[in-house]
Amino acid sequence: MTDLITLDDIFFTRTGLDKPRISSIVADSLHGMDDGELFLEYCQSESLSFDDGKLKSASFNTGQGFGLRSVLGEASAYAHASDLSEDAIRRAVDTARAVRHGQKNIHADIAPPFGTNFRLYTDLNPLKEVAFEHKIELLQQIDEYLRSRDHRVKQVSASLMGQWQAVQIIKPDSQVTGDIRPLVRLNVSVIVEQNGRMETGSSGAGGRVAYKHYISEENWKKQADEALRQALLNLNAIPAPAGEMQVVLGSGWCGVLLHEAIGHGLEGDFNRKGTSAFSGLLGKQVASKGVTVIDDGTLTDRRGSISIDDEGTPSSRNVLIEDGILTGYIQDRLNARLMGMKATGNGRRESFACQPMPRMTNTYMLGGDSKPEDIIASVKKGIYTAHMGGGQVDITSGKFVFSASEAYLIENGKLGAPLKGVTLIGNGPDCLTKVRAIGNDMALDDGVGTCGKAGQSVPVGVGQPTMLIDSLTVGGTQVS
Repeated sequence: MTDLITLDDIFFTRTGLDKPRISSIVADSLHGMDDGELFLEYCQSESLSFDDGKLKSASFNTGQGFGLRSVLGEASAYAHASDLSEDAIRRAVDTARAVRHGQKNIHADIAPPFGTNFRLYTDLNPLKEVAFEHKIELLQQIDEYLRSRDHRVKQVSASLMGQWQAVQIIKPDSQVTGDIRPLVRLNVSVIVEQNGRMETGSSGAGGRVAYKHYISEENWKKQADEALRQALLNLNAIPAPAGEMQVVLGSGWCGVLLHEAIGHGLEGDFNRKGTSAFSGLLGKQVASKGVTVIDDGTLTDRRGSISIDDEGTPSSRNVLIEDGILTGYIQDRLNARLMGMKATGNGRRESFACQPMPRMTNTYMLGGDSKPEDIIASVKKGIYTAHMGGGQVDITSGKFVFSASEAYLIENGKLGAPLKGVTLIGNGPDCLTKVRAIGNDMALDDGVGTCGKAGQSVPVGVGQPTMLIDSLTVGGTQVS
């Protein structure tokens, strides 16, 4: 974990705030409350976009602020401002105390956050690592490289994004925790044309690392080559069949379906309110034997990792489903307290302007013992999805709809023609019970996931092995 002196310099030395006085204000304003904290944030971010042979946009932003939250019973009051001053924090106290009206303490103890020595990623600022002109050169190189690779390339888009976020959390007992979180991401997309038909392909990667990793020729070419491969493959894609059939999900990024269709349903707030399809099912068989789902924020350098969450609770490795049995939920402090459970280090917020809520970090399924090629060989007729697109899920019913950006027909145990227009329709809890084979090739995604919930976005990771689902509804353009 980053030396606290660095964070004190950011939030107190530079701003002129007096730390003991601020801690005293927090203690006084939250006296008698069930929970709460002062959340301090300083963030630098940048984004560069290169499109159609020229720099399309470049932005740099510096922001800072605080959020003061008080929690009493099931209610919370929240005040925030971009002004890091004692006067602004004192003005926020009245809002924090307003939660007392009409609310009573719910006497359910939850242990205070404890210190951690986790150091999951560098604290270096990636924005200061590489000169601005070198970032532009990188994006221009990607454009020129792809156009030289194939004459069918008509348009190239490449973007580079970076962020450096420092946070410090002060609890009413004067406990202070903090973290410095770098984040970078490289995206490449390409449009190709052949005989009047245009198709696209895209690829990206990122994590809590420095820019240096992605500026290396080997790494940016890997993303460029993958984007081009997908685009050229789609030129030969045929319309997808429709109907009920077996579906094989590939490893890695296909775990986004697991994240959306199942992960959100395991978040504590939905289960406390009884609105999740998984509510009241702890200890019950909710998936096929062999299915183990984990949310782990402690993976080194991963996009979804956090040393501590935004309430000061250390991140952890949480087993949610073990061998098909539902064993836990993803919890922030408020919902954990009300449910009589342990906070799991998943209280996350987009920025100081937002309240924390239970959010996933890196969510994935453990691997099994089947070879991916054997799983495909076992399917007489079905669909293999190698890469997923976007999707939607209804938390209450568990119903989901997802598109596949790369998919193939499976006939007699062999991969056939690439398909276009594939959508997967099903129910998350029901889908878990239809898992018939789990591959030995578990992989995490390349670091591009962003999760939205209640208007807030946070970086996440997903992953899974190759997996056979015995029956899903495939939406396509031809009746199977």
